[in-house]
Amino acid sequence: MSFGAILGRLRRAVIGPPRNPFDPRVREHIALAAFFAWIGLGADGLSSANYGPELGYLALGENSHLALYLAVLTAATVFIIALGYNQVIQLFPTGGGGYRVTTSLLGRHAGLIAGVCLIVDYVLVIAISIAAGVDALFSLLPLSWQPYKSVAGVAAILLLVTLNLRGIKESIAILMPIFIGFLITHGGLIVWGIGAHATNFPEVVAASVSETEIVAGASGWFGVAAMLLAAYSLGGGTYTGIEAVSNNIHVLAEPRVRTGRVTMMYMAVSLAFVASGIILLYLLWDVRPTAGQTLNAAVFRQITEGWVLFGQPIGAAIVTISLVCAGGLLFVAANAGFLGGPSVLANLAADEWVPHQARSLSNRLVTKNSIFLMGTAALVIFVLSRGQVSFLVILYSITVFGAFSLTLLGMCVYWVRMRGTHPEWPGRLLLSGTGFLICAGILATIVWQRFDEGGWITLVIVGVLACVCWMVNRHYRTTRELLARADRVFTRKVVPPTSAPPPLDPSAPTAIFLVGGSIGTGMHSLLWVRRLFPDQFRNFIFVR
Repeated sequence: MSFGAILGRLRRAVIGPPRNPFDPRVREHIALAAFFAWIGLGADGLSSANYGPELGYLALGENSHLALYLAVLTAATVFIIALGYNQVIQLFPTGGGGYRVTTSLLGRHAGLIAGVCLIVDYVLVIAISIAAGVDALFSLLPLSWQPYKSVAGVAAILLLVTLNLRGIKESIAILMPIFIGFLITHGGLIVWGIGAHATNFPEVVAASVSETEIVAGASGWFGVAAMLLAAYSLGGGTYTGIEAVSNNIHVLAEPRVRTGRVTMMYMAVSLAFVASGIILLYLLWDVRPTAGQTLNAAVFRQITEGWVLFGQPIGAAIVTISLVCAGGLLFVAANAGFLGGPSVLANLAADEWVPHQARSLSNRLVTKNSIFLMGTAALVIFVLSRGQVSFLVILYSITVFGAFSLTLLGMCVYWVRMRGTHPEWPGRLLLSGTGFLICAGILATIVWQRFDEGGWITLVIVGVLACVCWMVNRHYRTTRELLARADRVFTRKVVPPTSAPPPLDPSAPTAIFLVGGSIGTGMHSLLWVRRLFPDQFRNFIFVR
């Protein structure tokens, strides 16, 4: 057996056999119902509860009782952004999400910035989810294992590339048990942890009010607002992933709009519950950072300390299962980057901001080129950042809230245009405007406070990629102009028209030219063939 045949068999075993695009069962197989979409697309948002609340809580420093306000703000923000993106799903049911909204309502160049932000966002989804997942899993291991985190992260990215080359639903079906396990373990610990200290809740509220007055007395109410805004902004990674449904609605099962709205509801409820619940756990259990552990791992150990079943301690086992599920969910969230990124690239390719190859499907009906691109970019960022979650979150949050802000600003423009013609336009405009102000405020705060800590890197990356996309678009425009010039040259009537074409000789050699939109290209090919083979072809056929 030849080397090529061996390689082909290996590829078929890893990626799977080709799919028939004309088989009506294929669309049914690859389309996602709301539950599967919640797993494949919602895991990005839900997994952010593993690092977003922690960063926000730690930003409060000694004023940890202000976290009560942070928990309320977090839950409210999740629902505001989710409701805003529900409007996007209704108005753009063919997909494209923030890119399509911004391009249609704010102009193509604003759309380009939104599209580039989304691409960088999805690359960082992969990198930060893998980094945070590795951190969660290595919280179970001795400190001596820490140097191996980078190797584990690289291996996880390569595994996800392979899974996504097989197809969308295959990757989700494999990762579904992890998603369910996360919900059960974390939901149970949140309910138990809050319930165990429920009697102390009035004291916590009183302490929060007292601490607010103390901070206000020392630095004024502006100081209280600034402290909360800083923590709120640094925890902004919590809200990432909410836009994934609107960007990928084309992969949802029919009716797409209804499936998208149900999926969005699942995402908003689960994320608001887990994220705000974890912040309350930090506050109620007065958790403190521990070397080599995430804050979630530390609070879960406090909650389960002393748990016994049939005379045997089970706390360590419960924490282990919870952290394994958390790490696994972060890997599921990384997979969302491989679903959303290629979708945005395909939309950019349709508008010729990136090469047309970004829309090409493999024989497994996945955008193979885009999957490789996303995986490679995530590997580079993960290795260069050394998997530091605190650094990656800064890069991540800027692109996320850049895309959020442009999208919701576009929705504001839409509802202003619809004033007087749509009965619900004032409420819709208020919702979109509130979402825009929240997202723009978080974006400005992160850029201002974290510019020197990596914020400038994101701005440079977005700017450079936007310039590259503009040059690609200019290349396509120049090529079209040259083809149009060739059309004008070759369509001139250089010979008198004939009433009937010469008859074809069935026995003579025939050259067939498949001509697309450019007649000049076809004529140029004809002259090239006649020059190379002056006596070999008698019949020439053009097919448009």
